[in-house]
Amino acid sequence: MKTEELLDLLSTGDVGVDRTPHSWTIGAAVVIGAVAALIGVAFVLGFRPDLADSRAAGFLVLKLSFTIAVVVLASFLLTKLARPGGERRTRPILIVLPFAVIAALGLVNLSFAPPAHWEAMIVGDQWLECLLSIPLIAIVPFAATIWAVRKGAPTNLRLAGAVAGLFAGGVSAMAYALHCMDDLLPFVTVWYGGTILLCALAGAALGPRLLRW
Repeated sequence: MKTEELLDLLSTGDVGVDRTPHSWTIGAAVVIGAVAALIGVAFVLGFRPDLADSRAAGFLVLKLSFTIAVVVLASFLLTKLARPGGERRTRPILIVLPFAVIAALGLVNLSFAPPAHWEAMIVGDQWLECLLSIPLIAIVPFAATIWAVRKGAPTNLRLAGAVAGLFAGGVSAMAYALHCMDDLLPFVTVWYGGTILLCALAGAALGPRLLRW
């Protein structure tokens, strides 16, 4: 819409205002993204067969705690960034916390193992599948998030796009954790954390184009 058209519309007084709390829209994106990611994992990759095993469940809780923390913090930031000037009311540095915690736990895990085992602990058996799957599964959650953020008219498009990508990567990693059999924390740090950050970089690159208004 051009400036002249906007002024004419405002002068008529016939301006519809969406009074729906924006957190509800972001919440809808969370639900849509999570359901789409779970369906993708369930029908394409399949859930790991040992979900009922207590040892596997313990590792799964750690992986899910990391990814859920990313999703929750990114969702909170998006409710701010989706509004004009919202970037002045946020502290994006908060999103570093879950990555710092999982990296610290990964280093502790490595410190208790012989150096000869480090490469296997970091690379694991499913690094390539993880590297490809998380960004692919993140496509639908990212599209849902961009839809939600566009309804709020953000002004820092690159930052909002980056956090939308971070959110989508976190949702995707959360669903992928239900399939992945690599549980060691160094693996999770590098391949889960790394691919989520790749999604954030993609979001930062696409944000100025997809969120422009």
